[in-house]
Amino acid sequence: MTRKSKNISPKQHDKPSTEILSQWQLIARRFAKHRLAVASMFFLTVLYILAIFAEFFAPHSSQWQQLEYAYCPPQPIHFSLEHGFYICAMERHVDPVTFRRTFTEDRRRVIELDFFAHGESYKLWGLIPMDRHFLGVDRNALAASGRAELASENDPGRSPLTFYILGADKYGRDILSRIIYGARVSLSVGVIAIVVTFILGVTIGGISGYVGGTVDTVIQRMVEVIGAIPKLPLWLALGAVMPGDWSPLRVYFAITIVLSLLGWTRLARVVRGKLLSLREEDYATAARLLGAGHGRIIFRHLLPGFTSHIIVSLTMSVPWMILGETSLSFLGLGLRPPVVSWGVMLQACMNMTTVANYPWLMAPVLFIIFTVLSFNFLGDGLRDAADPYSTR
Repeated sequence: MTRKSKNISPKQHDKPSTEILSQWQLIARRFAKHRLAVASMFFLTVLYILAIFAEFFAPHSSQWQQLEYAYCPPQPIHFSLEHGFYICAMERHVDPVTFRRTFTEDRRRVIELDFFAHGESYKLWGLIPMDRHFLGVDRNALAASGRAELASENDPGRSPLTFYILGADKYGRDILSRIIYGARVSLSVGVIAIVVTFILGVTIGGISGYVGGTVDTVIQRMVEVIGAIPKLPLWLALGAVMPGDWSPLRVYFAITIVLSLLGWTRLARVVRGKLLSLREEDYATAARLLGAGHGRIIFRHLLPGFTSHIIVSLTMSVPWMILGETSLSFLGLGLRPPVVSWGVMLQACMNMTTVANYPWLMAPVLFIIFTVLSFNFLGDGLRDAADPYSTR
C-alpha cells in the first residue's frame, strides 16, 4: 500500500463522489448552499399551503363581518402560563361629537385562543363540511366552562368572541382571513398563467429555433412587436374591454389568459436561443438520421437538455404575473368584489386619509412584496445551481 493510500481516512471513503451524481442531484446540492433561496422556497411553500387550505387556516370566512367593529386595530397576541395564548377584549368608544370610533384593550377581560378550535362552519374546498380552525376561540369550551357571557354581542361596548390579528376593514371584516383567501386567488393566477406561458413559449420558441430560416424570422419579429408594447397601457385596455356583467370566474380566467398572452415571449427567446446551439449537436443529428420526427427531436432530445433553464425562466416570471393581476384588480379593471384577492383588498387604500388613519389596511402590500422577493431569490438560486458559471 502506498503512502498516498494510507493517508485516506475512512470518512473520505464514505463521502459520495460528485462524479457519479446525476445532473439534478448536482443542482440540488448547489441549490442547498444558497441559503436565501432555500428560505424563500420555504416561505413560498408555507404561503401556498395557507392558500390551499384557506378555509382551515383563516379564522373567519372571507365575507364574515361585524359592522360595529369597523376599522378595529390589530390585536396583539399575548402569552402567559395561566391562559396560554390569549388576546384582550376590545372596548369600543364613540365620540358623541365627531362619531369617530376608537378602540382600547380591556386587560380585565381575557379571551383565550386555542389551536384547532371549533368555530364558524365551512366546507373545505366546497366539499368537506368542517368547523375546525387552526387558531380561534373555542366556543364549545367556553360554554362548558361557564364563560359564555363573553359571546354576547348585544353589548355595544364589548367585543364578541372574535379577534383581529391584523385589524379590520371598513366593514368589520378580518384582514388576516381575507389575506389568506386572497392568496388563493393571487397566487393561483400566477401558477395557471405560467402553465399557459410554458406551453406557448416552449412550442413557439422550439419551432423558431429548430426550423430557422423564414419561420424563425417571422416569429422573432412577432415577439419583438409584442415585447415593444407598453405593458401597463395594454393591461388597462384589455381590462376595460371586459364586460361588466361577467361573473367573477370568467373575469378570473380572462385575467389569466391576458397575462399568459403577454408573458410567453421571454421564454420563447430562451428556448429559441438554446435550440439554435443544440440542433446541430451529434445526438440531434443521429436522431434525425435514424428517422425521428421533428417533434420528437425537439421535445424528446433537445428540450430535456436545458430543462433547468426553463424552470428558472418560469420561476422568474411568476412575480410578473402576480403584479399584473394585483395592478389590474387595484385599478378596478381586473377582479372585482365579492372575489377576494390582494389587489381587490388594496382598493380600500386609494384614499390617503384612510391609509393615514388606518395603516393596517396596507397589510396585503407586505405579502405582495415578500412573495415577489421570494420568487426572485428562488429564481436566482435555481439559476446559480443550474449554471454555476453564469455569474463568473
